[in-house]
Amino acid sequence: MKKIVLAGFLSVFLITACKKDDRTAEKSLEEQKLEFQARQLEIEKQKLAIEKEKLVYEAQKKADSISESKKSKATANNNSRPQVIRETRTVYRDTNSGSNSEGSNGGYADNGAGATQGTTQKKGMSKAAKGTIIGTVGGAAAGAIIARKNRGLGAVIGGVVGGATGYTIGRSQDRKDGRVQPR
Repeated sequence: MKKIVLAGFLSVFLITACKKDDRTAEKSLEEQKLEFQARQLEIEKQKLAIEKEKLVYEAQKKADSISESKKSKATANNNSRPQVIRETRTVYRDTNSGSNSEGSNGGYADNGAGATQGTTQKKGMSKAAKGTIIGTVGGAAAGAIIARKNRGLGAVIGGVVGGATGYTIGRSQDRKDGRVQPR
């Protein structure tokens, strides 16, 4: 009899325990739904805050571009007005810089009345230098091809001959152009 009563109490206890688990499971499921909805609301609030910041940024950008265009118009208006030169200054320079130049007037500035014999310096590489480079490379290649037994020696000899030839041709072109004075 004790066993039957004990079995009855145990079964009642298990039945009530199972119902409590179902209730707690239902409650936890409801709590999870509420937490999820709360997170969704937070996300929506953040999205709205971002949109609000975007609108403020766009408004500021538009205001900046309007002020910039006004500044550029004002600058354009100021630059379009003719400028009045109130004072001019004449500077005389002595062209006699230690070289023999014809037409110098004893320490006074040469106002273009006399012609000087100096050459005009042109910037860049001279044709003689270009000819030397091209002749050296071409001669070295040709010398290496022609001398099959000793290509290194052929390249050296061809480079020297080609460089000298290229320099001579380039120097004559410089003389024709007036970069170098003829002898």
